[in-house]
Amino acid sequence: MKLTTMTQVTIDGVMQGNGGASDEDRRNGFERGGWALGKGDNETHAFINQTYQRADAFLLGRRTYELFADSWGSWTVQDVPGWEPVARALNTRPKYVASTTLADPAWSGTTVLSDDLVTAIADLKAKPGGELQVHGSGALTRWLLENDLVDEMTLIVIPVILGQGARLFPETGPDLALDLVESRVDSKGVTIQVYRPAGRPQYATA
Repeated sequence: MKLTTMTQVTIDGVMQGNGGASDEDRRNGFERGGWALGKGDNETHAFINQTYQRADAFLLGRRTYELFADSWGSWTVQDVPGWEPVARALNTRPKYVASTTLADPAWSGTTVLSDDLVTAIADLKAKPGGELQVHGSGALTRWLLENDLVDEMTLIVIPVILGQGARLFPETGPDLALDLVESRVDSKGVTIQVYRPAGRPQYATA
């Protein structure tokens, strides 16, 4: 399986609280949740639905898993008009959670990966199939990139500057070159950029 990630971010790289104002969204004093709601046109919505439909399995960090389990895990397709493919995929396909603390997950089809994550994910990628997808899960996405486990990364960039909140990438961290695979902008100014990791960047020499 190809490991792909999809993350909604602001222009200043914030990924926290894109969907609303849950307690999780407000951690560390964050007050600007829900910045992605209503953004994106029908083509972007179709792109997201089609992405979820391609998933053979999902890999999530614990925080994103618990948010998804409390929402998508309790909704039926009738509860989410327009997003039925997302609900169907999340509730019928295998879900793997990278966590050393989660025990007895209630969401059907969930497996916890708690030991030797590199080997466990490599084993998943070696299975036949299309895509092993990561949604949200910022800490996990960073770790996967650092360990050269990501095959493709999609950023959905919402045209807003938040000025607060947890960012996808920290101020300091490892560097990474990216090859642009696909780029589109919708009628509401939301951009979708699909990248493949391409090793270390090249820097100017003295």
